Amino acid sequence: MIPEPGNPDLRVTEQDVCAGFRRAGAVPGDLLLYHGSMRSMGYLVDGPATFIAGALAAVAPTGTVAAPTLWYHDATPPLDPKDFDLATSPSYVGTLTEALRTDPRSIRSNQFSHSVSAIGPRAAELAADHGAYGRRHSPWSDRAFADASPWVRLYAWNALYCFVGVTMRVCTMKHYIEARFVEETLRPVPAPKQEELRRRLRAIDGMGTIWPFYNSEKMEEQLKAEGLIVYDRIGAATLRAIRARPLVERTYALLQAEPAAWFSEEFLRWLDEAREGVGHALA
Repeated sequence: MIPEPGNPDLRVTEQDVCAGFRRAGAVPGDLLLYHGSMRSMGYLVDGPATFIAGALAAVAPTGTVAAPTLWYHDATPPLDPKDFDLATSPSYVGTLTEALRTDPRSIRSNQFSHSVSAIGPRAAELAADHGAYGRRHSPWSDRAFADASPWVRLYAWNALYCFVGVTMRVCTMKHYIEARFVEETLRPVPAPKQEELRRRLRAIDGMGTIWPFYNSEKMEEQLKAEGLIVYDRIGAATLRAIRARPLVERTYALLQAEPAAWFSEEFLRWLDEAREGVGHALA
């Protein structure tokens, strides 16, 4: 996606960053996760370090700041997950995330596709044991959104999830919601049918093509209409903020209630077959 263009004549300080996050709902002791475009804010005095300092100030003195530091992406030649290096593999999702990853205070979770880096008292706990238990299927491995992952902890701890100069199209949490949707759909299906359905799902090492991708910008409009998103600004950039728990729970409820409004025809056929499998088992 294309970030907001910003205004290079607008000077943005640490205090501006802190004030924006505070207006959006950040409180002392919070866990704040961000996606963002540095250029969209304007001229950031002293660069990314100013943004990180402002975010930390917004949750000071006992809060933690985190960002997705995703390495794995479509590339030519293709990346090999085995080449992921916790210390050196860069984040491809923007300057602000790479700045957090390389900050000497930062701790990064050890998973090749959906790592999170964090600074603060809860950083080690947030990043610990990514994928060690509670694994669930996703197109990027069963470790990415496991119960032992930053994504489930961000949900459980009700982090303030922020988007600076970008829409919720970049909402990484959507993939946890999708993985959970698949997991809960398959759980009641009898084992032989469940395995056959699972083989048709997208996987990094498989031939499946099916996955419940949904339009997260369309979902943003729905969540906005329900008053779940706070809108403010940091410099010239629009700041969107939503708590992780209502983001996950309301999105999941909407997907369950009206799947035809959100999913592709291919996934809807898969979903119907899965639900038929449960019905046959109960008959």
